[in-house]
Amino acid sequence: MSPPKGPTLAVRPSTKDEVSPPGVQVLQPSGWPAPKGYANGMAAEGRLVVTGGMIGWDEQGHLPADFVGQVRQTLSNISAILAEGGARPGHLVRLTWYVVNMEEYLASLKTLGQVYREIFGSHYPAMALIQVVRLVEEAAKVEIEATAVVPR
Repeated sequence: MSPPKGPTLAVRPSTKDEVSPPGVQVLQPSGWPAPKGYANGMAAEGRLVVTGGMIGWDEQGHLPADFVGQVRQTLSNISAILAEGGARPGHLVRLTWYVVNMEEYLASLKTLGQVYREIFGSHYPAMALIQVVRLVEEAAKVEIEATAVVPR
């Protein structure tokens, strides 16, 4: 079975020299090419911290007009929720991205990678990227769900 091919988030892939956070294991089948900007799978033991679908609203309910601005605020919102639950970005095991315009996402890969690293560092959980017709908040361009596992 060949690993799926497709667009990736423009972030540096982890190397064999990097160590996963305690309690988190990256699952990489032998012989598969290393994914770029995500993990094929994750295993973890501990307490789950799960977000709902987060969009790029700030504390006042304002939504940036541009895609990258919305992603930046969305990732910041996820980071704040993780902290509230006693987790940090290194505890993430899964992110599911919903975008309304795949071309806008693909055109922003380099900048998205920089934004991701600024907020989450170089920890890349399993990720999925799905294009949708629209989101509940009509002006939203991206919605992201997160799952983290905090070791006991």
